[in-house]
Parts: sequence; C-alpha cells; structure tokens
Amino acid sequence: MQKITNKMYSKLPNLVMGFHGCSDDTYQAVLFNNQHLKRSENKYDWLGNGIYFWENSYERAVEWATEKYGDSGMVIGAILDLGNCLNLTDYHSTAVLKLGYELLAIHYENVNRELPKNTNGRSAIDLLARNLDCAVIQEIHKYNELSGNEMYDSVRGVFIEGGEVYPGSGFVEKTHTQICIVNPNCIKGYFAPREMVDGYGMP
Repeated sequence: MQKITNKMYSKLPNLVMGFHGCSDDTYQAVLFNNQHLKRSENKYDWLGNGIYFWENSYERAVEWATEKYGDSGMVIGAILDLGNCLNLTDYHSTAVLKLGYELLAIHYENVNRELPKNTNGRSAIDLLARNLDCAVIQEIHKYNELSGNEMYDSVRGVFIEGGEVYPGSGFVEKTHTQICIVNPNCIKGYFAPREMVDGYGMP
C-alpha cells in the first residue's frame, strides 16, 4: 500500500508571479523603503494566516485593491518560490485537510466550544468569511510544529467566486488562484508591475 501523503511531490518546481493589492502607503513602503508586506491574521482568512497574493492575476489584484482602497489602491508584484506547499489543488491535500479538521474538532470538544463556521458575510452567494477553513489550516500548521514535521511554507488554493459568466455557465466571474505565504523567505523579490511596450508582442 502506497503512502497517502508523499512529500516527494509537495514542492512545486517553478517560481510563480503573485500580485498583492494594497494601499498606496504600503506600496511606497515596500517598493521604496525596503519594508516587508505584513501577514494577515484574521480569523476568516481563506487559506489561514500569512501574506496573500493572487497567482498570475494582476487584473484581479487591481479590482480588489480598487474596491478596498478606491483611488489609492495599488498592486505590488512578487516572485514566489512556494517551497513545501500545502497545494489544495492537489488530490493528496484532502487527507491533510481531513486530519486538520479531526484535530480541530477534538480540541473544541475538549474545551466545550462550538466549531467555527464558514459564512457568506456580506455576500449573497459566496463564502467570504472562512472561519472554519482558516481554523483547520492553522491547526495543520500547529500539528506540524508540535510533531516536528516539516512546516508548510505556503498554501495554495483555487476558489470559485462570483456569478455565472453567462446563463447556464459552469464558469463564474471571479474564479481565481490564491497563494498564502507562511514563510516570508518564499518571497524572492518585489516589483512594480509595468505596461507592455507598444509595437512588441508578448514573448
């Protein structure tokens, strides 16, 4: 019987580009004053606590930043090495998530508390407040740390969000891949996104 989780294939073999929506103050601090992006540590973070990026989606990052910060919304690009990644697009991650949930359920039962729940928040159709998912992923990180297992450097997931692209569509408008960087050393560099030069194609 083969092992359920084979760490041989948990490291993604290439660098990826990520885009982080932020305020102009953060943009200036990171790109021009050698500051680092701050971790998100909300109870509702979709992929647990860490530094969030849209994978290869500059436009989605712009949209998010504009919605949150208005005219002062900006986007920072980053080159990312995902390292030992809890890749939720990979089948093997199902077993990891189930273990995290079981451990979390035991913990909450022992302290006689109700498990967190995912809720729609301000949305009528999307689960925007992922309190349960966040708690499960944080439990996985805690289990690895206490057990002496290799820690996850990053978490990666695909999310189905938004309305139908067209009536009867199996595709929705805001489907995206998000990356949560747990180990800040995965961030190999920041850059200011730029426009293409007219008269040249995209290589």
